[in-house]
Amino acid sequence: MAIEIIDAASDAAIADWIEDKLQVALQAAGGSGVAISVPGGSTPFPILADLAKRQLDWRRIAVWPGDDRIVPEDNPASNVGRIRALLEPVGAQIVPLAEGARPPHFALVWLGMGGDGHIASLFPNTDPQADDPRDLVRLTPDPLPPEAPYDRFSLTIPALLACDALMFVIRGADKRALFEAALLGANDLPVARLLGARRQPVTCFA
Repeated sequence: MAIEIIDAASDAAIADWIEDKLQVALQAAGGSGVAISVPGGSTPFPILADLAKRQLDWRRIAVWPGDDRIVPEDNPASNVGRIRALLEPVGAQIVPLAEGARPPHFALVWLGMGGDGHIASLFPNTDPQADDPRDLVRLTPDPLPPEAPYDRFSLTIPALLACDALMFVIRGADKRALFEAALLGANDLPVARLLGARRQPVTCFA
């Protein structure tokens, strides 16, 4: 499967790339809708704000967070609350994570990666498995990040891999080195487990 690492991409260039992917997916879907999963954290939201200005048929796009803190949507730590504020006004359907949620097949899954190799809220201590029978898990990071000391919901590796394409935005030399080691199977971190089980192309903006 193809792996492409794109260096020094601006937020606008990443938004361009996502827009192109969504336009192709919408065209292929005919009159049906498509779904995308997006990460939380600080990196995605300037890109999502740019993407919201694009001429996409947002009414046909469902947006799922890959993970979320279990807090009310009006809490600043809520990923879905911040996603809703940006994309619901342009017509997107925003889908919160909750017990019993059944994620769809995604046109695109966008992931970040922590310095410890976690993806979504699948931290190393949670021992995520590529054959997990569940789509969604509730978990407690250990250690709890001091800036967001909350339990989480997270899509599992199989739910994240139910997609046509994977993309990452990874900033910093240390994270890039960790990601490249994971691609080679040189570690057993959550990101490596996901990449080792994938069957779709990966694009990483570094």
